[in-house]
Amino acid sequence: MLKKDYDVIIIGARVAGSSLAYELSKAGYEVLLVDRSSFPSDILSTHNFFNNSVAMLREMGVLEQLLQTGTPMYKRAFVQMDDVIIDGIYPEVNGETHCLCIRRKYLDRILFDHAAAQNQVTAMEGFRVTDVLMHKDRVSGIVGVSCDGKREEFTARLVVGADGRHSTLRDLVKSERKMAVPTDFASYVGYFSTYRQEGERCVEFYKMKDNLAIIFPTSDDLFVVGIMFPLEKKEWIEKFKSNPEAGFRELVDVGFSDTTFPERLRESSLVEQIKGLLGYDNDWFQGMGKGWALVGDAVSFKDPAVGQGMHDAIYGARLLTAILSYTDDWETNWELMADKYQTAMESKMMSRYHMACQMTKNTPDTMEQTVVNGLIGSNPDAARAFLGIYNYANEPEALERTLMSLLQEGKSVEE
Repeated sequence: MLKKDYDVIIIGARVAGSSLAYELSKAGYEVLLVDRSSFPSDILSTHNFFNNSVAMLREMGVLEQLLQTGTPMYKRAFVQMDDVIIDGIYPEVNGETHCLCIRRKYLDRILFDHAAAQNQVTAMEGFRVTDVLMHKDRVSGIVGVSCDGKREEFTARLVVGADGRHSTLRDLVKSERKMAVPTDFASYVGYFSTYRQEGERCVEFYKMKDNLAIIFPTSDDLFVVGIMFPLEKKEWIEKFKSNPEAGFRELVDVGFSDTTFPERLRESSLVEQIKGLLGYDNDWFQGMGKGWALVGDAVSFKDPAVGQGMHDAIYGARLLTAILSYTDDWETNWELMADKYQTAMESKMMSRYHMACQMTKNTPDTMEQTVVNGLIGSNPDAARAFLGIYNYANEPEALERTLMSLLQEGKSVEE
């Protein structure tokens, strides 16, 4: 017989939810963790951890189990933006040198089991939340349907939505949408076997005119390949609808012909159905209110091309736990906690949010940007600072300082 009252109820038990359940249990809170799905199950996602996030997985005690799936690690990035090539190693962060792109069917199962194994956590699969309970003006619990069709209610001091970019809790509490920048791109993803890379294993990123591609080595000896093209190109959307694999391969052949990517993809085999998104928003919501909070994609979804989702999910879980642990008197401190949470989240993540917003717009590179790309590609320090933005080894300002120094050196030589 499940108990009915908890300190915290978490809706959504994938990366953000399971990480939060683990962190809260370690802080001494009793947690109910629910998810409408059962595990293992796959989901459309950019499932990459840069090495700063790998460090967090190690600290959580799950990294070794994740590596036992045989998923390979990598530390190199190969980036081609039209005629510019950036080829470098991600800077070390917190003692970690390698990155990990592990499939969600392994990742989510392992994180869920790890959270469920904690003494303070009760975990339920196959539970669909339909409504929230209210006590005066505060959220006080959830109403839902279990996998056997039984309607159940649970109460808590706090209900957290870790239920993704279409968050049920976010809709129920009517969280304010503070920012939204729609993408100009359609995105499609496929998993390929026998894909051949040149040199050391790496992530590949291509931006050729108005087409983008990103390739990660992942689990099961596969590579996950994502391609993006402008939504305005309706003819390509129709090709993908009629024959997804043929459309995928044709776009790669046509859009990336000035790279070695098409030839190597032709040598590889598609192993699963191609999945896609026809547009999405980069958004940011109010993250906390009376009796409720949001983590992960529920609070902010960013263009998958910047690969920040995994980091933000775990970091947000840690941050929310720290905010809640600051005082035991939640009832009279909702506004203070909400302000601290929002401020800290924006301080940490907003620069990468703006990167995603810039990447998601189909605008040609300016002459200035082309010069900047060339400087990054030609200088190891600049390349390191560029890659260091993605894994939080440094902030974007570090790259700006490096570029300014290089420009000043160039002027001095000319004089």
